[in-house]
Amino acid sequence: MANRGGFSSRLGFIMAAAGSAVGLGNIWGFPYEVGQGGGAAFVVMYLIFCFVLCYPVMVTEIAIGRKTQKNPVGAFNALGYKKWNFVGKMGIFSGFLILSFYNVIAGWAFGYVYEMAIGNFDIATHFSEFTQDVFKVGAYGMVFMATTAYVVSKGISGGIEKAAKFLMPSLLIMILLIVGYALTLPNAMDGLRFYLVPDFSEINTQVVINALGQAFFSLSLGMGALITYGSYVNKKENIVSAAAFITLADVGIAVLAGMMIFPLIGFMSGGAMDNVGSGPGLIFETLPEIFGTIGGTFGAVAGTLFFVLLCFAALTSTVSLLEVPVAYVVDEKNVRRSRAVWLVAGAIFLIGIPSLLGNGYSEFFSKFITYPGSETATDFLSFIANVANDTLLPLGGCLIVFFAAHVWKKHNLDEELSHGAPNYKGSFLQKYLNFAVGYLAPAVLGFIFVITVLKTYFGISIF
Repeated sequence: MANRGGFSSRLGFIMAAAGSAVGLGNIWGFPYEVGQGGGAAFVVMYLIFCFVLCYPVMVTEIAIGRKTQKNPVGAFNALGYKKWNFVGKMGIFSGFLILSFYNVIAGWAFGYVYEMAIGNFDIATHFSEFTQDVFKVGAYGMVFMATTAYVVSKGISGGIEKAAKFLMPSLLIMILLIVGYALTLPNAMDGLRFYLVPDFSEINTQVVINALGQAFFSLSLGMGALITYGSYVNKKENIVSAAAFITLADVGIAVLAGMMIFPLIGFMSGGAMDNVGSGPGLIFETLPEIFGTIGGTFGAVAGTLFFVLLCFAALTSTVSLLEVPVAYVVDEKNVRRSRAVWLVAGAIFLIGIPSLLGNGYSEFFSKFITYPGSETATDFLSFIANVANDTLLPLGGCLIVFFAAHVWKKHNLDEELSHGAPNYKGSFLQKYLNFAVGYLAPAVLGFIFVITVLKTYFGISIF
């Protein structure tokens, strides 16, 4: 059996797992959803869902991983439920697909570091041309994937943990620097007010569903990443408190990202917060324009720092996304880690090529599929995101918690969670987690899966 390794410290595990959760979704997905959801009211709903619903799912995934010391497929086999390992396979497949397009976007961010450093703020109006220069952005993506593979190839403590201990504090420092600068700009307080002062009349059914979806996706749940990371944790670790710290770290980064972006938008818009912009457009078009308005050395430094930050956030996630299939190959196929890493990374990069081409360069991949009930075609990158991120993740999360509560049984989950947490049994938290894992999480995630499928693929909105 190949040597799996493990985390050398509690801090290393928490930072690595938090890094898995912290990614592009925190920096541009969260602010976009806040803008579309009416501002601070969305933030309140998001925070509630992170701790009420997502935290129990996270605890469950980590517990299954630690109990079995296996990858997502091997975990179900080790527990004696081989028929359920399709859930692990689905998670690995999801992560495989997500990394294939995520790396393309990370390559864009990497390319923008250079563009900001040389003061090319006009890139804001040429984003489409930038993404269609497939050889340039493909090279950026290749470098990013190679960097990810290098970190993962160094193992758990020597690679993933070591990188997380550098990347996560660096990420926090960069966000705080930009927040500090953004708050000095004219009209910054208008952006901050929109973000932090809730108007609960903005809350409707769609806002609630979007907040719940953002909370689930931002915490890297449903694809086995935390089962994999949990498999490298020792029995003395308190999973219950570690998961709380991981959730706090992810939520904290997302909230700080909003404090960074909304003051900048307030500055750019003269205090008008009517149009925050879309996901990629906000980051790759609106923000470079803002840095250009700031101008000069400050604009170039702020822009460069922001996209370095974005690259760091992306890297913490790409590392965990790559580790999931790598752990499977190492465990189940008994392949040496370094060989497994480069084989898997190469395959994922190749699978990501259609996502690279589907942004205007290739008409076939740019108009890849037209869903029933839709009049416009969906590009390949968005199609893969719909399948893996929007559909398979909530389904995977739903099945994992259902399995833990009703197949593996709650008392076995409680027994695993009690290792390292002697006061867990009999506590209020135990009672709540049993309810959340047994009933609340599978019901809500199953509901999200159904309405997502209906709306995304058939254009049927039930609200």
